[in-house]
This record gives sequence, structure tokens and C-alpha cells, in this order.
Amino acid sequence: MSRRFAPLAVLVCAAALVAGACASEDEEDSSSSSDGGDGGGVVACQVTDTGGVDDRSFNQTANDGLVRAEDELGVEGKVLESSSEADFEPNLKAFVDQDCDLIIPVGFLLDQATQDSASANPDQSYAIVDVDFFDTEAEEDVSYDNVKELSFATDEAAFLAGYLAAGTTESGKVGTFGGINIPTVTIFMDGFLAGVQQYNADNGTEVVVLGWDGSDGLFTGDFTDQDKGKQTTKSLIDEGADVVMPVAGPVGLGSVEAANEAGGGVKLIWVDTDGCLSVPDSCDLFLTSVQKKMDVAVFDAIQSVVDDEFEGGLYTGTLENDGVGIPELSDDIDPALAEKVEEYRQAIIDGSQDVSPS
Repeated sequence: MSRRFAPLAVLVCAAALVAGACASEDEEDSSSSSDGGDGGGVVACQVTDTGGVDDRSFNQTANDGLVRAEDELGVEGKVLESSSEADFEPNLKAFVDQDCDLIIPVGFLLDQATQDSASANPDQSYAIVDVDFFDTEAEEDVSYDNVKELSFATDEAAFLAGYLAAGTTESGKVGTFGGINIPTVTIFMDGFLAGVQQYNADNGTEVVVLGWDGSDGLFTGDFTDQDKGKQTTKSLIDEGADVVMPVAGPVGLGSVEAANEAGGGVKLIWVDTDGCLSVPDSCDLFLTSVQKKMDVAVFDAIQSVVDDEFEGGLYTGTLENDGVGIPELSDDIDPALAEKVEEYRQAIIDGSQDVSPS
């Protein structure tokens, strides 16, 4: 397993960590049983956002890439969990002080803290997950030679999920909500809305999307409060939605509870991971999942360090390169609908289908 430190312990022991003199009670030895990997001596260090490493969604998927690198490449993995945004800077600094070969900040919330750290430490390599640096004032992309930006076109996969939701709803209403109103959340909601709109255009239907209109919608305000997820999902169900897509990490576990309490007839769309793998006891609730394959991107970034081929710049996961996707559809899906979903997958790949909502 990856090595982990309690965030508060980091704040207390940051200075001692530089000298190698402080160990947390929560620290576990990294896996040393490599299957012949060539990453011995390489240290890869991951900083989570506020969802925590065991969120069964966003952070866990990124961590899976680190664990795989430990197992297959023999690298040493370390993880610092952030309980709040105040932990981002000290967690990054702790890993800089420990001379990590690669620091992996996970999530859009670490954008500015990572840019600050990368600017101050040009010889330190970073691979930030789910971020494409952009200067909003100058309206231009930003890049660093020492930072690999791992971004994902999740609107492409969410479009397919939205089309599928519109084709399966019995109430004529589907819903979505986010954790925090940030681009890496709303990109899911945009794609979902666009997919529903395309289904309506194809079939002359008027399926309604609750929770997002392309510019404004429902947000719980965090990625941790499962009760907010439950109550928000319940409100969508009360309005008539029978398919709901929470884009909120572990907050989505509250959606699972709400759907179960609804007594049947409500389906969920999980995000980031395959819900049937992350929340297997609720697999029957999931219509599909919008997968963001961060584990593969993280592993590849670590592999590049092991191979001494690391380069900064932008990586974007798409349907074409299998960086995003949806799982194979179940046999319960109408074959004609499944065929249309596949047609649109190919159309998105070849560039003939836009995934932006109108």
C-alpha cells in the first residue's frame, strides 16, 4: 500500500521530516514486493484534495495509479491526505522537502498551490491530476517545464451517459448536481446536458434536465458531506427525476442512500470510476458510469520518471485514447439505444459530433 501521513502530523513534523527524524503513527511501509520493476529508488508522492484517498471515486482512482506503480515498477509511494484547502501548501512543501522524484497533486482545487510550488522549485517534477493551467486574466494557457498537466475530456463520456439517460427515463426528467462549481465538475454536467439535448433532437422528445442548465445549477458546496448529497438527490427525485448523476466524489454516496430509500425506479450515473467496482453493493442502481481514467495517466507519469523521460506539458484523456469512457452497457439496455450510443461514441472520436450543450 502507499505510504500515508496524517495531515496534522505533517504540520507538526514538517521540519523534522527534512532530516528524516519524524514518523507518523499512520505511516505504513511502502510495498517492497516489486514484480521485477525498474523503479527502485524512485519516490512518487501524492497529495489528495479534501475528498480523501478512500473516497471510492476521484482520489481513489488517482491513488490506484500510484499503487499500480508500486506493484509493477517497484517505486516507493507516499500519500498525504488534505482535510482542507489549508493543507495543500504544507503538504506540497513537505514532499518537496523529502526530495520526492515526482509530486502528484490530485484535483483542480490544488491548481494555484501547485503553480506556486512549481514556480518556487523548478527542479522538482509534478504531475497534477485534472488540471489544465489557464490564466483567466490574460486568457491564455499556462505551462511549466516541470509540471505535467493531466486533464480529461469527461464531457465526451458524459455526453454518452446523458444520451443513455434520456433514452431510459420513464418520467421524462433526469437530474445532475455537483460538489463545487468548478470547471472539472461542470464539464461532466455540460456533456450530460448535451447528450440529453441530442436525444431530444433525434427523437422529438422533451426530456428535461434538472440541476444544470449549461450555466447554473445545483451544488452541495463540498466533496465530503454525504448528507448534503442525499438531500440534494432526494430533492431531484421529488421533482420527478428517475436518473441522477452526482458529480461530487464521496458526496455521491449520499445519492446511493437516497436512491435506495426511493424504493426502486431511480437509477444513478457514477463518475470518475466504474460504480460497480467502487460501490459494488449498489451496482444494481447504476445505469452507467462516466469514467475518468486517472489511474492510467498517473501510472504513465510515474513510468516516465522511472524511464527518465518526464516532460512537462498537457495530456488530455479522450474517448479516442481511452482516457475517458463508459463501461460496456448491460444487456438490459435496449439494443437500438445501445447502438445509437456506440454511433455517437464513434462520431465524437472522428470529430463529427459536438459535445457542448446548446
